[in-house]
Amino acid sequence: MVNGRVERRLAVIMATDIVGYSRLVEADEARTLDAIKQMQSSILAPNIAARGGRVVKLMGDGALIAFNSAVDAVDCAINLQQDVTCHQQGLAVDDRIVLRIGINLADVVIEGDDLLGDGVNVAARLEASAEPGGICLADIVHRQLGPKDRSAFLDGGEISLKNIARPVHVWHWRDAPKAGPSAFPAPARTSIAVLPFENLSGAPGQSFFSDGITEDIIGGLARFRSLAVIAASSSFSFRGKNEDRKEIGRKLGVTYLVEGSVRRAGERVRITAQLIEAASGTHLWAEHYDRGFTDIFAVQDEVTRMIVSTLVGQIECADVRQALRKPTTSLAAYEFYLRGLVHIRGYGPDDNRQACAMFEAARERDTQFALALAHLALARTALHGYANAPRDVLDEALALTREAVCLDEGEGACQRLLALVHVNRREFEQAERHYRRAYQLNPNDANTLVQMGGLLARRGKLEEAMEWINEGFRLNPFPPPWYSAALGNALYILGRYEEAAAALKELPNPGPFTTARLVACYALAGDTRATEATKAQLLKLSPDFSTEDFIRRGLLLERPEQLDLFRQGLLKAGLPA
Repeated sequence: MVNGRVERRLAVIMATDIVGYSRLVEADEARTLDAIKQMQSSILAPNIAARGGRVVKLMGDGALIAFNSAVDAVDCAINLQQDVTCHQQGLAVDDRIVLRIGINLADVVIEGDDLLGDGVNVAARLEASAEPGGICLADIVHRQLGPKDRSAFLDGGEISLKNIARPVHVWHWRDAPKAGPSAFPAPARTSIAVLPFENLSGAPGQSFFSDGITEDIIGGLARFRSLAVIAASSSFSFRGKNEDRKEIGRKLGVTYLVEGSVRRAGERVRITAQLIEAASGTHLWAEHYDRGFTDIFAVQDEVTRMIVSTLVGQIECADVRQALRKPTTSLAAYEFYLRGLVHIRGYGPDDNRQACAMFEAARERDTQFALALAHLALARTALHGYANAPRDVLDEALALTREAVCLDEGEGACQRLLALVHVNRREFEQAERHYRRAYQLNPNDANTLVQMGGLLARRGKLEEAMEWINEGFRLNPFPPPWYSAALGNALYILGRYEEAAAALKELPNPGPFTTARLVACYALAGDTRATEATKAQLLKLSPDFSTEDFIRRGLLLERPEQLDLFRQGLLKAGLPA
């Protein structure tokens, strides 16, 4: 710098990072550090030098590299990922070094040998947005590539990056390893179910609060990949049943059960919790907490911490902090959020409107409450029937869910709901990207697994779709009704029409679109009697039904042959074209 002038230049910045660095070092520090040094000297340095790059900064878990050419930077990134994958092939999955890479093109500040500025920060954020083993490019980099190189990347749309004011349009490497339930061998995991905490407050209307505490403990535990945690709806199916704990454990397929109660009296609350070995009924741990009502989040943190420490011993501090993250600092906002969940999961005629009101009230009381924002987007879309929502409603839903993801980058449910908005907008590639990110954040969220399976079926990836859906049903063996819609749709596309009809019949209060799907199932299954009966029911619900209107408005499918398959079923049933 001379006479106060800042030296700047245009540069392509590549940021790399090692996935799970802390875990690798903790498991075997000497082996990990040696492996990283070897990788840096035998793979990283030669690839960078061959393409004219310069290492600006080398850290234990990553590097910052500058290039003069976007083409060279991208070519280097692809070769790095391929070489690292090949180099690590013979190692156990948990011992492998996996990279994330982000690339940006920007005007940067030169200070000695270092590069500074927003462009460098964006590259680092892009790296964090890449899949493990993947590459994430800023749109400005993608536009510098030739047609062949551009085709190696999939459009990721605009995403919000932490501490970056404007959304950034990104592209993802098409050949990145796919995250999914069968991507790696599943290690044996401790299994646990949290039964619904009993409401002892004397007011039936307060059960939503004890349910909310139960779900938060489930959510906290589910963020630990070492635990297999049964979904809330399956645990809740045992509410009020005086079944033997051993039998509940057998039905849910778990080793441990957690049960407890919540008693609220004025501004005081008592929470009791106990951990039980299901097979023997042995009580391994029990505790009760008396607190002022405003300390409810601290109580939940304590309960979750004790359960986890009893099961898995000492857990890395950073993981504990992530698992016990509080959803909001406003108790009133949290109550409205819980009430909203009750309505969004209901099938009553006014439930979606009530859900909107509750999530809106939560947002008014805490504008930083990410889950409330994301669920508000869901409820507003549901008011218009998802697939039929007007464009302005879908635009607003996209903005809300993006804001939610930006507010809480570690919350898988926000990523899942953003993916669902993309599905409703028929932006299937972006939806898949966010579902995979949601899965990485919380592999025990059965909702993510089933919704992802439903999306993959729509995209024609039928074998993978059934893997995701089956895993979702395994984690949630007593699922909410909407799981049956995803399963029924996938089975129909697979040509398993009788099974598809059986799944769709599980849906309560079926409307015209579900009934039309049933008609198509029965028609292609050759069940004339059921076809005629269900067709009559459909025409009663929708006297002016037309096949083309249903295909246009009622189906969120990517492939034309899938649309034709539904068209064939409806026309075979004798419904109007």
